[in-house]
This record gives sequence, structure tokens and C-alpha cells, in this order.
Amino acid sequence: MKYSLRSSFARQTLVLFFLVLLLTLLGRAVTLTGAAAYCQGWPVCVPTHPVGWLQLVHRLAVVLASVQMVWVMRKAWREQRENTLLLPLTTVLGVLFFGQALIGSLEVTHGLARHLAVLHGLTAVSLWFALLGLALVAGVQAVDPVSVPVLDARQRLKDFFALSKPLIVALLLVTTFAGLVAGGKQWPSFPLAFWTLLGGALAAGGSSALNQYIDRELDKNMQRTAKRPLASERLTAAEGLAFGLALCLSSYYILAGFVNLLAALLSLAGIFYYVFFYSVWLKKATVQNIVIGGGAGAIPPMVGWAAATGRLDLAALILFAIVFMWTPPHFWALAIVRQKDYARAGVPMLPVVRGEEETRRQILIYTFVLVAVTLLLPLFNLTGTIYLVSALLLGLSLLYTAWRVWKVPGNKVAHIMYRWSSMYLAFLFLALMLDAVL
Repeated sequence: MKYSLRSSFARQTLVLFFLVLLLTLLGRAVTLTGAAAYCQGWPVCVPTHPVGWLQLVHRLAVVLASVQMVWVMRKAWREQRENTLLLPLTTVLGVLFFGQALIGSLEVTHGLARHLAVLHGLTAVSLWFALLGLALVAGVQAVDPVSVPVLDARQRLKDFFALSKPLIVALLLVTTFAGLVAGGKQWPSFPLAFWTLLGGALAAGGSSALNQYIDRELDKNMQRTAKRPLASERLTAAEGLAFGLALCLSSYYILAGFVNLLAALLSLAGIFYYVFFYSVWLKKATVQNIVIGGGAGAIPPMVGWAAATGRLDLAALILFAIVFMWTPPHFWALAIVRQKDYARAGVPMLPVVRGEEETRRQILIYTFVLVAVTLLLPLFNLTGTIYLVSALLLGLSLLYTAWRVWKVPGNKVAHIMYRWSSMYLAFLFLALMLDAVL
């Protein structure tokens, strides 16, 4: 296929290309002339010297390029929602563009830390690669639609919300906030809590969306997941991929810009762990998929700890170990209930491969280990009486439930274990927070 500007999307992309080129040249001129010193203030500045007009014109160019970027993204989401290359590429380009603008605004208002200066340079390079790629691909693949379908906005919002797996996100945010409180030994300031939780929510939601994009065909074979937005095709694969990439990339800019580098890197590690290590490789490759893959869900409390302290301590590693050991008995209980689904989908979950009896035994063993790990915090004198008493009572309750799963056949008790283990983790981390502040 040859390059063409017959589609309006390709033409608008080319306009965006030249506006960003102009913006880049003006930005370089501002740097070389030191024009920023003669036109200070944010977002509007008043030139105090003729060279200061370069800074003002640069900011006007940012506005023009931003409007065009929004317009191109709007056209992509309206007209290219079936294209699994154009829509994600346009969306990633938009996040890079506004991420770069965010770093630029932080530079003006606060100055740049070294890691943000590096991110600024990497974003500039990535932005140009994405823009060149989009301009070329749009000229080859973009086609003006005969008509743009009228979509139910409310249903689409519900579908995108479901794509982020909000219940899982909520539980991960509890562990993140607990790490934030326990690390700081006090209730965090509102800005720190807001940006940490927002970044964490975007990372978790984006990872979940990418997981559903990867598993969209597999999900069609499972009763539990067949009605998910991508499996049921209420959303296109391109929309799922673009949405997931946008959330994950946005989370890094927020955490790096408003929290700290360590929190941002840990969150990014969690994204790669869950999307590539677990979803792409482990899930269908080994019966140990949940055991090894549990590391992804164990990272959020370390993100919260790093946000509060800027470092990782022994307590943060124990929090990681708690969630890591909690994951297998929690999801194996679900696997018992849904083992026919997993067998039909070809996912080698423990009850499918080694049988239900072995799975029930492993649930009990891992629950014993989990409860023992929760007691490491008071053992090393890292928590007080509130946490110790709570961990003992909650642990005994969970052990009793796991023992019943081992002894009582059928799905009812296994489902209780699945539901109660979620509440157990939330209550345990709530006790950790209360212990830290009281």
C-alpha cells in the first residue's frame, strides 16, 4: 500500500506533525537565548525584553499544538476505533505529548529533579518516534468512514470502568494506602495521598485493561468472563489496547512528577510483571502461574511505602511477602469454583492439572505460611499491639476457613474462602494503618 493524504485523519495528523515541529524549534530557541528569564509567570507571562517574546510565542504554540492533538485523538476514537495500530498509537502519542507538557510546567513552577530531566529527554525522543510513526501509518491505513456510528456514551463509560477491574483496583489501593500510612507513621498529606492513589489506580486499571486485551479470546470460553467488554465485543480490541496503554503511561508521569522516582519505578515494574510476565507468559504456561504471578499484586504496598519514605525498608518487603503469600490461596479458592471454566479455556490452574484434593491441601498450607508471614512484623518489633492482636484474630479466622475448604467438599466453602480472603487482606491492612497512627 502507498502513502496518501486522501483521508482527513491523515491530513490532520500531518498538521499536527508540523505544529509539533514548530513547537520544538521554538522551544530550542527559548533554551539557546534564555528567553524564559525575560517572560516569567505561569501560565501567562509578560515579556520584559524583546527576546522574552520567544517564550510567549512558544507558549501560544503549545496551546495550538494541544488543541490539534485533542482533535486528532478525538478523530481517532471516533473514526479509527477498529484499527489496532492507529488508535493505540494516537492515544500513546497524546499521553506522551501531555506528559511532556506536564514536565515542562513543573520545570517552570518548581524546577526539575534529575530524574524528571531525564524523563523530559526520553519523552521528547519517544514523542517524535510516535509522531513520525503515526504520520506514516495514517497515510497508509487511515480511511474516512462512510458514517460514524452513534454510541451509547453511558454504556461505554460503564464498559471502560469494567475494563479496569474496579474491585481489584480498590483492594490494591487499600494496600497502597496502608503502605503510605505505615511508612510515614502518620496520616499522609492530602496531595501525597491523592497523587499516590491516583497513580496507583491508573497503573492497576491500565494493567487490568491490557490483561483483558491479551485474554479477550480466552475470556470468551469462560462463563465468569464471557460478558467482559472485550470478550463480548462491546468495545473493540483497539479501544481496549489504547485505554490500557494510556492509563499505564499516565500513571508513570503522575507518580514521577508528583510523588517520587522510586514509587514510579516500582509501579512500572508491577505493570510489566502483570502484563508481560504473568498475562503473556505465565498464565497459560505453568501450574505455578498464580504463585509466581502474585508478585505483581504484591507491589502496591511497596509503592505506598516508597511514596512516604523515598526508600524500601524491611517492613516494606514483609508487606510484599504478605500479599505474595495471600494470592495463591485466594485465587485457588476461586479456581476450585471455576475449574470447569479454566479447563475449557486451557488455563493450567492447580485444580485442573493436579486435582481438587491437592488444591485444597495447598490452600491450607499456603494459609499457614501467610499467617506466619503476617507475624513477622511484630516479631521484628515493626508494629505494635493493635496489629499483633488483629493479625492473630484474622489469621485464626482465615485458617479455620482454609481448614474447612480442606475438609468440606463442594464449592460453597471454597467460595466463602475466596470472598473472606479479600476481606481478610483489607482488614489486616486497616489494622496496620491504625497501629501506625495510634
